[in-house]
Amino acid sequence: MSLKDRITEEIKAAMKAKEPIRLETLRSIKKTILEKEISVRPEQDTLTETQEMEVLMHQAKQRRDSIEQYTKAGRQDLADKEAQELAIIETYLPKQLSEEEIVAIVDEIIAQVGASSAKDMGKVMGPAMQRLKGLADGGKVQQAVKARLS
Repeated sequence: MSLKDRITEEIKAAMKAKEPIRLETLRSIKKTILEKEISVRPEQDTLTETQEMEVLMHQAKQRRDSIEQYTKAGRQDLADKEAQELAIIETYLPKQLSEEEIVAIVDEIIAQVGASSAKDMGKVMGPAMQRLKGLADGGKVQQAVKARLS
């Protein structure tokens, strides 16, 4: 079952259960998936699993950014709503790696490319982001690389 089909079924369940935040979040995800499908339509009919994960990761990143902005602005009510939406989106994403797992992978990549200083950060970030795509937040990966190369 594709992500779009799964989301459609979950929308029906959220409607029956009268869960407004879940319903709104799922509709937002479905809308974004449909928009992405339209943008790739001449080349392919449906999204690949990778493209679906990219949509979800983008949605999650938007929520994290919104939480940060609302918290800075003192709007905890809106930050809490975004946090609830983020929790729903994360149920569809692969399990995120822990800090220790990220550091272990970064150390491995540093050894592979022979990086030794902060000047080599670009050599490490490319392979690290490819390997950790969908499994770790880019900001956390960047922090781990900076800490290891400093």
